[in-house]
Amino acid sequence: MSESELITGCEAGNGIAQRVLYDRYKTAMYTLAYRLTGDFDDANDVLQDTFLEVFKKIGQFRQEATLGAWIKAILVRKAKRKFKEPKNWVLMDELPSDARVEDWLSESIGAEALERHILTLPEGARTVFCLIEIEGYAHAEVAQMLGVSEGTSKSQLSYAKKKLKYAIGQSHER
Repeated sequence: MSESELITGCEAGNGIAQRVLYDRYKTAMYTLAYRLTGDFDDANDVLQDTFLEVFKKIGQFRQEATLGAWIKAILVRKAKRKFKEPKNWVLMDELPSDARVEDWLSESIGAEALERHILTLPEGARTVFCLIEIEGYAHAEVAQMLGVSEGTSKSQLSYAKKKLKYAIGQSHER
């Protein structure tokens, strides 16, 4: 099924089209949901809420972006709402004073280890890091999605990178 056929089918409430759309996007969306929430159950809840809204509001999709980008935007909003408390935005001076800032890309670290380190980041820093560095959004887009300033997005990304560099350095010393 083409994307336009999926959209038309979902608008009509066609269960087969809905299943195809879900199957096409579920893995990527679950991965993002998990990275944003850091919890398997919360990620499942966010994924379910996201697709319920997608099927409910598919008629509002204006095709200004790809269908996947539209679904991601819904998922990010759902993940943000999942947490009733304000985001855990951290201050730059909370980074340990002995943090090293060597080029972490030169470090040899496996994807699984990097994923574990990402999940240890505070929620706000983790969210911004995932959206910019993994999903490829720009600071302006992230700021709009999260309802924060671009400066906050930039500082959270900087904090996340420094925190990851420090954590990676610590794990290599063990």
